[in-house]
Amino acid sequence: MSKKRNHRPNETLKDLWKVCRTISQDHSKILICCQCWYSILQITSWMEQMVMDHPDVVTVVNYGKTYESRDISLLKIGLNTGKEKKAIWMDCGIHAREWIAPAFCQYFVREVRELLGIIVICLSYHPPWPLFTAIGVSFNCCSKFYPGSKAMSELETRAVTDFVRSRKDSFLCFLSIHSYGQMLLIPYGHPNYTAPNYDELMMVGQGATEAIWKVHRTNYTVGTPPDVLYPITGSATDWARMQGIPLTYIIELRDNGTYRFELPEDQIQPTCEEAYRGVLYIITYAHDKTFNGAVANTAVTLSGILLAAGVTGATLR
Repeated sequence: MSKKRNHRPNETLKDLWKVCRTISQDHSKILICCQCWYSILQITSWMEQMVMDHPDVVTVVNYGKTYESRDISLLKIGLNTGKEKKAIWMDCGIHAREWIAPAFCQYFVREVRELLGIIVICLSYHPPWPLFTAIGVSFNCCSKFYPGSKAMSELETRAVTDFVRSRKDSFLCFLSIHSYGQMLLIPYGHPNYTAPNYDELMMVGQGATEAIWKVHRTNYTVGTPPDVLYPITGSATDWARMQGIPLTYIIELRDNGTYRFELPEDQIQPTCEEAYRGVLYIITYAHDKTFNGAVANTAVTLSGILLAAGVTGATLR
């Protein structure tokens, strides 16, 4: 018997549902909660509202155009001190069917905002980065695994790579949020290549999965795609690691295959809570390593680093 797929909240969440859907007629105000799925229009409106509410630390940047000439937007978070800062890259919503990914970034924004007044979110789409040989792809242009006609052939990909490549020394981490599978995937996706800091990536990944487990006892697996999933090429994190960014992870959120991409809304909150601890572990490690073992509490970790979601302006200031 197949499980019923729950697209709507259950009876006990109906009151919360009404609160979550409190939006003005022009969609300019939206209360983000963790029991609802939101459309891209609602999320974009919320991003704009965040800038209005926190103009001193939040900026919306349109960094490129899609194939359909739509703006690709992000939130840049951080005080403009005039000094260069190290940055954390986090993207989500790259794959439209992975709804829990942008929901996590919205949760991350809320948690960091309440803690420090520093927030981060990026919701964008870009096709794969063709790397190595064509493993795990299809050259049928109608396939969802089509890698493009050549490396960096798509506008969306070039917008991201042009920015990151020119500022690669500023990034401590490159985190790409996805679903599903409950995994932390490290470079590389090709079975014949190994990241030069493989042991470090595994160590940090194991620490992050332990932090995740402590929240709701959810098991995550860490490893390369060939070891724990299947061989792939064209991932953003593989490309970022090849640019010299030391800590790059694909984080595959819940679940383990029961609901696949159609995660029930009552799992949004626990998924975000546990993933937040895992991401925080990675960021903390990156901070401590970079700043010579400085105090590793959450506030110091996040306030000492510019959290850059997607691509930002000309400099990381």
